Amino acid sequence: MTKLLLIEASPRGHHSVSRNMTRRFVHDWLAAHPDGEVIERDLMDAGLQFVSAAWLQAYFTPAQQHSPEMANELRLSNELVTELLAADHIVIATPVYNYNVPAVLKAWIDHVVRKGLTLGFDGRGLVTGKKATVLIASGGIYTEGSPIQNRDIATHYLRLVLGVIGISDVTFVAGGGAKAVDLGEASMEGFVEKLGADIKRAASM
Repeated sequence: MTKLLLIEASPRGHHSVSRNMTRRFVHDWLAAHPDGEVIERDLMDAGLQFVSAAWLQAYFTPAQQHSPEMANELRLSNELVTELLAADHIVIATPVYNYNVPAVLKAWIDHVVRKGLTLGFDGRGLVTGKKATVLIASGGIYTEGSPIQNRDIATHYLRLVLGVIGISDVTFVAGGGAKAVDLGEASMEGFVEKLGADIKRAASM
């Protein structure tokens, strides 16, 4: 059974453009993979903590030497890594804040980029044979030809991180100009519909 892992990073619920892009993606993905399984990880409800001194101590201590407290520090991180490794296709849906991803998505990345689990001790990625789709909603438009294309930090960062852990088959669907929805210049349905062909193409792969 093909497994799809959804990583949601927007705090805006139904008002989120990236979450609406995700709903469209899942609809199309299930049409193309009727026997597939969808696993959703909403980072706003995941209880993620930023990396702390206690977490790092547990991370750098061999598992067989973990105290109960150390094991608890890595419990959620281990769960997130297990989800990632079990998936065939990973979808990251995110808004862009100040040209980069939200802090909660960075926190998820810090919890899943783990030496010996997703990243080899020789620096090679261990998350191989998978594909990823990144659904990005941004107020600015950063696609090729844009005068502010060089500010597209989020795309470059996510491509880099996914590549580091071994995922090179990555498709980006850029929902640039999403502020039009907030300003009432476009409806949510109309905005997502304009991205429909790109979303369907990514979901059908």
